[in-house]
Amino acid sequence: VQLQASGGGLVQAGGSLRLSCAVSGSIASINRMGWYRQAPGKLRELVATIIEGGITSYADFVKGRFTISRDNAKKMVFLQMTSLKPEDTAVYYCNARNTYVMTDFWGQGTQVTVSS
Repeated sequence: VQLQASGGGLVQAGGSLRLSCAVSGSIASINRMGWYRQAPGKLRELVATIIEGGITSYADFVKGRFTISRDNAKKMVFLQMTSLKPEDTAVYYCNARNTYVMTDFWGQGTQVTVSS
């Protein structure tokens, strides 16, 4: 499984960005897609996930501001980010997981910088 994330950039506080993740390869075993982020000096943290049936889950710090979605036909996963805050600044990573055997695949990350 290969993941290619894009869409990061520099935005002012209160602004919006949409991250995209292109998924390729053998994805039959993947049953969960997600976005993580890692700020400088901090551990990588889960931001949002989407599973079969389109069921989504969000970290408390992004609830109501971020929306994860997917386009199965195009093999794409998206993260719409609104009302961005400086503390959202991080490298955002796309993740694909097989939850039965806990196998993870990662994209290269895309930088999101929110200025105050």
